[in-house]
Amino acid sequence: MFDAKKLLEQFLGLQVPGVGGSVRARAGDAIQMAKDNPWKASALATAILGTKTGRNIAGNALAIGGLAAIAGLGYQAYKNYQSGQAPTQAPATPADALTKTAAVLPPPSDSGFGAASPAQSNEFVLVLIRAMIGAAKADGHIDDAERALIFDKIKAADISGEAAAFIERELSQPTDLDALIAAAVTEEQRVELYTASRLTIDPDSRSERGYLDLLAGRLGLPDALVDHIDATVSSAKISL
Repeated sequence: MFDAKKLLEQFLGLQVPGVGGSVRARAGDAIQMAKDNPWKASALATAILGTKTGRNIAGNALAIGGLAAIAGLGYQAYKNYQSGQAPTQAPATPADALTKTAAVLPPPSDSGFGAASPAQSNEFVLVLIRAMIGAAKADGHIDDAERALIFDKIKAADISGEAAAFIERELSQPTDLDALIAAAVTEEQRVELYTASRLTIDPDSRSERGYLDLLAGRLGLPDALVDHIDATVSSAKISL
């Protein structure tokens, strides 16, 4: 079995050649790289999600890092929900977004979202990737021609073997929502599954909003918690 965490980092744009240094500097470099060359910034995310959303995720995930992007944002939303706070407000500028994303990490190790979380297992990380691809397909824009384009870019991102075959299967077959729901056993996993899906898309169409509403309902997430996750993810995303 391939390393699902590594694939998730590639999916979210964490592994970008030539981008190093501090979190803030790395994120800033990623923003400029995405503006100059969105395919290089995150070949996988940009190919699957489209230029606008792919750029957005690439810049944001580089700021907060792979699986931590999902765990940290999910934990922050869940904590705010439990404490009765109002949902997070969206930042006015990309600089504000960087400050906010840095503030949500890392989740405490005993929170259910940390290093000891079941969500850190290779198996559940695969579930998160399936959820992200399922969300990306929610508006029905991935046809045969676009799948071919995606796999050209997957080759460019140096993804091959089992990982590439896994992505091809997930793109080609209908999303098994029942299996995704069943895989999220704990409340924290259900939050992370929705957070991963919401991180993938900006629900600016009825089909995307409908998919997220259906997913939240099937996961049994309270409306107020969903509002917190939506707001937290929106506040963390960097507009390019």
